[in-house]
Amino acid sequence: MAKGLLVTYALWAVGGPAGLHHLYLGRDSHALLWMLTLGGGGLGWLWEFWKLPSFVAQANRAQGQRQSPRGVTPPLSPICFAAQVIVGIYFGLVALISLSSMVNFYIVALPLAVGLGVLLVAAVGNQTSDFKNTLGAAFLTSPIFYGRPIAILPISVAASITAQKHRRYKALVVSEPLSVRLYRLGLAYLAFTGPLAYSALCNTAATLSYVAETLGSFLNWFSFFPLLGRLMEFVLLLPYRIWRLLMGDTGFNSSYFQEWEKLYEFVHSFQDEKRQLAYQVLGLSEGATNEEIHRSYRELVKIWHPDHNLDQTEEAQRHFLEIQAAYEVLSQPRKPRGSRR
Repeated sequence: MAKGLLVTYALWAVGGPAGLHHLYLGRDSHALLWMLTLGGGGLGWLWEFWKLPSFVAQANRAQGQRQSPRGVTPPLSPICFAAQVIVGIYFGLVALISLSSMVNFYIVALPLAVGLGVLLVAAVGNQTSDFKNTLGAAFLTSPIFYGRPIAILPISVAASITAQKHRRYKALVVSEPLSVRLYRLGLAYLAFTGPLAYSALCNTAATLSYVAETLGSFLNWFSFFPLLGRLMEFVLLLPYRIWRLLMGDTGFNSSYFQEWEKLYEFVHSFQDEKRQLAYQVLGLSEGATNEEIHRSYRELVKIWHPDHNLDQTEEAQRHFLEIQAAYEVLSQPRKPRGSRR
């Protein structure tokens, strides 16, 4: 049955952020992406207003035929590449919040989550990419940054580059019953949201700590890029600015802004606690100099290196990772508490 443009626009207006119009057009990967990101944070949903006629035309092509001649490679899309990196980071952050307590998280769960996010974007529309090569790039990159939340960024970039390198058109458009498609989308949605919901409901305190740690690590990525840092501040404060636009100029000292700034206070307080624990791990007092930190780190690494403790490998590995994490925390410059206001 031919798809109607007016129906598509109606579904876009009513349930666009949930991907209803993409479900109607048979673009299940795009529908799932919108379900998990609420329409790309709303920006992707608005941008699609001009793309809907082309989506409808593509959906009305004869099904069961090739999207493009065999051997033809789709054109390179910088927008698609950027979306793959962003969604890969997003999937990685969600995994870091909900699954970081897993054994071998940085070796298995993190690269798998990031790789699946990149592959989801690669499968939007009439294109796809190679599953094995994309996930392989993610798993090969992960050990290089083992134990560091910043690993999400290089893993996502490596997987996105690989996905772009192996991009291709989908071979066939196969029509499936709506019940089968909804069942598959439901399973995928539960697989994404289930661990996060369980962590939030059954382990709320730990989840808040993971959220604070993740946000702190995410904001620290931009410490050496002031322009990007200010851009992130703008994005995080965007809901408040929209509220000011709708409700009038209430001033930056209003209670609304103070409530929103609690996010930064929570993250900063958690970062202070992390620094205190890091000093304890390295056996130092607060305010130790960089030379003292570096000297203590080198001494403890020699003592607890797994190669030097073959009779207690597991304990040595645990201490070794704790020492590395503590040194990484204390190596980062400490920012004034009001620096982000």
